[in-house]
Amino acid sequence: MIESAPAGAAAPASRTDVLTSYDPRTGEQLTQYSVHSTAEVTRAVRTARATQNWWAELDFAGRRRLLLKWRRHIARNAGALVEVLRSETGKPEADAALEVMLAVENLDWAARNAERTLGRKRLASGWFTRNQHASVGYLPLGVVGVLGAWNNPVFTPMGAIAYAMAAGNSVVFKPHELTTGVGVWLAESWATIAPDQPVLQAVTGDQRTATALCRAEVDKIAYAGPEAGGREVIAQCARTLTPVVVEHSGKGSMIVHVDAVLDAAAEAAVFGAMANAGQNATGIQRCYVADSVFDDFLARVAERAARLRPGADNRAAYGPMINGAQVDVVRRQVRDAIARGGHAVLGGLESFREPYVEPIVLAEVPEESIAITGEGIGPVLVVNRVADLADAVTRVNAAGNGIAVTVFTLDIASAEFIAEQLRVGVVTVNSSTAFTGIPALPFGGVGEYGQGHSHGQQGLYEYSRTMAIARRRYRAPLRLSTFDRHPRHLRTAKAFFRLRHGR
Repeated sequence: MIESAPAGAAAPASRTDVLTSYDPRTGEQLTQYSVHSTAEVTRAVRTARATQNWWAELDFAGRRRLLLKWRRHIARNAGALVEVLRSETGKPEADAALEVMLAVENLDWAARNAERTLGRKRLASGWFTRNQHASVGYLPLGVVGVLGAWNNPVFTPMGAIAYAMAAGNSVVFKPHELTTGVGVWLAESWATIAPDQPVLQAVTGDQRTATALCRAEVDKIAYAGPEAGGREVIAQCARTLTPVVVEHSGKGSMIVHVDAVLDAAAEAAVFGAMANAGQNATGIQRCYVADSVFDDFLARVAERAARLRPGADNRAAYGPMINGAQVDVVRRQVRDAIARGGHAVLGGLESFREPYVEPIVLAEVPEESIAITGEGIGPVLVVNRVADLADAVTRVNAAGNGIAVTVFTLDIASAEFIAEQLRVGVVTVNSSTAFTGIPALPFGGVGEYGQGHSHGQQGLYEYSRTMAIARRRYRAPLRLSTFDRHPRHLRTAKAFFRLRHGR
């Protein structure tokens, strides 16, 4: 299954064609949604394909105008979206508002930069084809299916939706069953902009609906979520040779060098590990700290983390675990870390009071523990000692989590050198998750932790196909591409070739 509905939150009701949404803070039922069947998903894709013809025929300026109008509508009604987001995830208002703002920033950037990135550009011709006008442009793929994440259900899918639409595609969005209302809100907000042109549609349901979308012969699927789900999406899409963009949900690492500003590093580590109850794929799962500053750094981290309080009110540092099944995953990781010889500096197995998990800081955890190798989605931070930068790089690469790494050091040249040794998609220096607020910066993992990119120019290219055109401007002085070529032309060409490349 692509994603099974977890126990205790947004599980299907007794009728298999109805999905019930719950508030993770209280277990209170919010609303119910239809589980769209394969036939309904197919109709949505068929509608999207028809609508995409209209959308693609608009020039970049026309699409930009409507996308910016949609951006304005979301911004003006952000309060309503924040409330839906809070009710389905339990996030404090500040976190929910920040997520919406970051999503809108990406929509704005994609709309404004699509033409500059994807518009037709002239290229230099070769020496023997100087009579040709060469150009390259990028056309939309057609229909893009987006499978939404539950941990950041506005920001994460907008990294596919906004860029796919800006590139000229229509989108069928299947929000995660835990956060269905967010996806419905986004689709309905688009309908206020272009009521007769459903360029963005939402299909609702569980893993059956997601599977149907993968098999609906769309032109690309974008998925964000757990590794197991990503593998299933790839397998389903392989049946129709549908390309995929995959973003896994495991968190990244931090490296703390001997010259780091420890207060700033500790602040970044705690925020990266604990924000959104540790449910950020761009966050920090483990810190590798130089031996000479290890004890000082660990004490600062523990002191900062101890101040945090999870809860349902807006004064809480973070909210509940959104996915009820994830609590057991985090518990197993903490238990394994301690059983293998790691020790709890703050919290531990007593920190679980579902649906909340108190901050947990673990130290000296063996590298083979699932607290390090597993996908760390929870308010848990592992702090391990390393001999030097080379040791830290080796451990980060061995963990195999090719997402993001933060390096804290005053030696910027060394940081940039280290960045090139790391098998990850993003490296930040002296900050943790700030790169998520830079829409122009592409985000993508390496190897199993990411196929394709979100955001930036690469995000626009992901949802486009290349169209190269060569157009003859005048008769070539040296006619070589013909069976009637003159021997003199070939001799001249050989002479020029030796002058250009043989010296």
